[in-house]
Amino acid sequence: MMMNSEFSCNKSDNQSPNGTRTKEALEGMHNHTKGRNVAALRFVSKMWGRRVGVGSGKSAPSDNKISSNRTSVDSSSTVRPNKRALLIGVSYKSFKYELKGTVNDVKSVRRLLLNHFGYNPRDIVILTEVKQGIELAPTKKNIQKYMNWLLEDCKDGDYLVFFFSGHGLRQPNFTGDELDGFDETICPVDYMNEGMITDNEIYSTIVEPLPEGVTLHAIIDACHSGTVLDLPRVYNRFEKRWEKSNSKDHTSGGLAISLAACKDEEVAADTSAFSGKQMNGALTYILVDTVKNYREITYAELLDCMHKFLEDMNQKGCLAKRMLRKAVGGMLLQKPQLSASRPFNVEQRFVL
Repeated sequence: MMMNSEFSCNKSDNQSPNGTRTKEALEGMHNHTKGRNVAALRFVSKMWGRRVGVGSGKSAPSDNKISSNRTSVDSSSTVRPNKRALLIGVSYKSFKYELKGTVNDVKSVRRLLLNHFGYNPRDIVILTEVKQGIELAPTKKNIQKYMNWLLEDCKDGDYLVFFFSGHGLRQPNFTGDELDGFDETICPVDYMNEGMITDNEIYSTIVEPLPEGVTLHAIIDACHSGTVLDLPRVYNRFEKRWEKSNSKDHTSGGLAISLAACKDEEVAADTSAFSGKQMNGALTYILVDTVKNYREITYAELLDCMHKFLEDMNQKGCLAKRMLRKAVGGMLLQKPQLSASRPFNVEQRFVL
């Protein structure tokens, strides 16, 4: 589960009136790693030359299929791909472990989908506890219902997004299909009465039936979320290769991609350290801010950027209180994870 942190960095590190927060952080990272981290310097140098300013009037290119040659859909085609998203933010109001950044996370991702990836508001379902009524509360029943909705009538070329910001837990697995012996879970608002949603259920609902030509992106900002979709491949950013994650089969032909806040044994942050103002999940904040500012960023670059931001902020002391490390046995800094239903080219542009 994500732990709260009200700790903020120095104002000069965080405030940005014109969307320059990413640039400032990268500059700080450049100075901090000088002479010690050649890969980080190379990454920063590359990104500086690729920046597209927010509000420049340039729309993001419309890549509509993951492939090695970045195939785009012909604008003259009469069959347009659908883009559909399910965004879930669970605050657990009135509970001891209430989270204050999850609704902000949902709002941020929604804006990203609308403004940068061409989603239609009517094709985005939001489940939060903010004055929406029982039909759109993030209950177990509603999450299950809309996970099924996400895949309804999807076809070749469609793009789907499943976003969850909230608590994640682990429970013992007795079937032998988990390498670490645990099932990872997400926690609906009513999980104490209705139970959690396990990685097995998520896999069987939105991964296994994913049709040929459909791309699903899952973004999970929760603790213990590394393999919460039970995807069979995880990307090793140091060795730059895909590794076997579990014994699950593939999808029904589609491509499922997951960006998770941390490894299965780690916890994730719900913090104000990045903006100096509102609370956000660390993964969500970095992902949204980076993609907005670097519209041509690749999957590999995005993963590196998320790791480097977290490392840099942690070294500056900005995330010192975020995980209650003593209480959870000295957990290390969260390490975002990229996994997939099959290996794909991570050097292509990140597209939702």
